[in-house]
Amino acid sequence: MSGKAYRLGLLVGRFQTVHLGHAQMIGKAMELCGRVGILVGSSQESGTEQNPFSYEVREGLLKKLFGDRVEVYPLPDIGVGNNAEWGKYVLSAALERFGEIPDLFVTGRETRRVDWFDCPEGAGMAQLYVPKTIEISASEMRRYLTENDRASWERNTDPLLWEEYEQLRELALASAGNTETDSI
Repeated sequence: MSGKAYRLGLLVGRFQTVHLGHAQMIGKAMELCGRVGILVGSSQESGTEQNPFSYEVREGLLKKLFGDRVEVYPLPDIGVGNNAEWGKYVLSAALERFGEIPDLFVTGRETRRVDWFDCPEGAGMAQLYVPKTIEISASEMRRYLTENDRASWERNTDPLLWEEYEQLRELALASAGNTETDSI
């Protein structure tokens, strides 16, 4: 064991796009956990205003920031909403991808996720709510891209990702106003 408090920490998010709030949560997980697993939700979605970036783009951003210190996998939607059925699906995906059930779930949003793991499979998993110290959302970040507000985008993004601005802006602009996904 790594000497850390938890074996495997799990984060679930869409990461449309990665901002400093996400980095803060992942950093906290890395402090506490021997392994950090990230499941990228809505992984089958891309090319829409709400989900402009493909799973591969989002995975690339996370890997650029954290390298092999995190394990990143897709988590397609199953259309059941934020409930215990979704939680069982998340735990099943974690077991399949990481080879074990996480012992810590890390989230930046206290509500909506409390009952995800209200099932026998999630009984032994601790949950850590990382309060926001940075007031930013992925929606705002996408707006900065479409409005070409690079200064605001950079203020809320790790400098390691700044060179991705033009590519992300291009994808966000191409997706603006679109509700039909490019995914299969």
